Amino acid sequence: MSAALRTWGGATGGRGNIKYDRLINSAEPEVLVVGGPSSSDGREATPRILDRHLKHFRSSKKRQLAITSMAVLGALSFLYWIGFNSSTTWSSCDSVDAGYQCQPAISHYWGQYSPYYAVPSAISADVPDQCQVTFAQVLSRHGARDPTSSKTAQYNATVQLVHANANSFGSGYEFIKDYKYTLGADQLTGFGQLQMINSGTNFYDRYHLLALHTIPFIRASGEDRVIESAQNWTQGFHELRLKNKPAKVYWPYDILVISEEEGFNNTLSHSLCTNFEGPSNNVKDDSMSTWASIFVPPITARLNSNLPGVNFTTATTIDMMDLCPFNTVASPTGEISPFCALFTEIEWNQYDYYQSLGKYYGYTWGNPLGATQGVGFANELLARLTNTPVKDHTSTNYTLDSAPSTFPLGGSTSLYADFSHDNDMTAIFGALGLYNNTRPLLNTTIEDVREMGGFSASWTVPFAARAYFEKLDCVGASEEYVRVLVNDRVLPLEMCGGDSLGRCTLSSFVDSMGFARQGGHWDECFV
Repeated sequence: MSAALRTWGGATGGRGNIKYDRLINSAEPEVLVVGGPSSSDGREATPRILDRHLKHFRSSKKRQLAITSMAVLGALSFLYWIGFNSSTTWSSCDSVDAGYQCQPAISHYWGQYSPYYAVPSAISADVPDQCQVTFAQVLSRHGARDPTSSKTAQYNATVQLVHANANSFGSGYEFIKDYKYTLGADQLTGFGQLQMINSGTNFYDRYHLLALHTIPFIRASGEDRVIESAQNWTQGFHELRLKNKPAKVYWPYDILVISEEEGFNNTLSHSLCTNFEGPSNNVKDDSMSTWASIFVPPITARLNSNLPGVNFTTATTIDMMDLCPFNTVASPTGEISPFCALFTEIEWNQYDYYQSLGKYYGYTWGNPLGATQGVGFANELLARLTNTPVKDHTSTNYTLDSAPSTFPLGGSTSLYADFSHDNDMTAIFGALGLYNNTRPLLNTTIEDVREMGGFSASWTVPFAARAYFEKLDCVGASEEYVRVLVNDRVLPLEMCGGDSLGRCTLSSFVDSMGFARQGGHWDECFV
């Protein structure tokens, strides 16, 4: 398969973002957008079909057409062609099966800024012998992106601070003298788009026996990068499906986009719980600050020694560390940034723990209302697993979830794909009890991820993270089983008595969902 490449200007940065056109000789995915500024009631508007999302996207002020040299465009087109005509992908560091594998001793310790990689699993991820998958749901984070708009301004200011004040550049730091900050804001990078194509390919490959006869029902939260991630995912899924010559070819795939406008019910993006959006998140900042005060000072001292005159603080030191993953995923091939070599493997482990503290105390059991933000999706998942109507009074959208066209159950629908954000996925994992054996994380000393029950930001919600929820029909079993894989790691599912293969019976899994089925602590959101 070949594809055309176009370059589009970023919102704030000097670097254009690579965007993929539709598959050759096919239409773009139709995007069904729900809610937004034109909604009649601001909460649960009647769905409306918009013109193709990318056409709209290209006309927006944020995405003005950039003039790019033919040489660069030709080189990128060649790299793209190589990626889709070989067993590996465009990036030598990234693959469909293993994910990102460049310098794993550091790149697998960037917290939520790590690119997806296959996490080690004590239980084989293969479908167990004498079992077949009858249902599969993927919950995915968007692909690698530029920093958020506030962070990109912050990082740029730190770079300018160095350029304006550094009296000299120590050994290994010389590259900073000529470094130009060109990162954009909020949008997917070309590397991130390839991640999502790979993710769609992986999903099809794992569930091809189902996918030959049906296509997934797809939803995306309404942020641009999430919608584009879903679109790129469908390309990877569809391209491999075509190679297997299905009986029926469905294309384009509909994508139901759920608005992130304030006050709109959306299980893929938290915003409704007033008390969570306010003071309760102080616990996250406090835990991260405490750990930063312990692991950052030696790094700050070294930076100040090698870049005299800058006078780094804890905040600007962490900015310098953040520049490593963001410059890496800004590279079309995922080339490791020179910023990464400024820090040791031990320091990257400490950084990963710093980010994990943020997730634990911000969006799951370390926060009084963290896991409650994931209850709505948890109840939607239970409805899909049991083919019964959604029962929930939290963040679910009744209009959407009660209509077969926007929330199909059973019948020919056995594959589902939802696209969201890292914080929301963390809350969902909490609501489902997937990491109930994780003890409260210490904020004064580092813990190994295995001591943390497998919970870390890089193991759970890296860029392009994916959680697979499977239902299995196994020979000799009187009931179907449920299995959960997070970034290829089979979870032991202790909360429902998981067996040696990571399986719980469906009834045991449902019974273990008492927190979600009772609405979590939603009653505390508005008091």
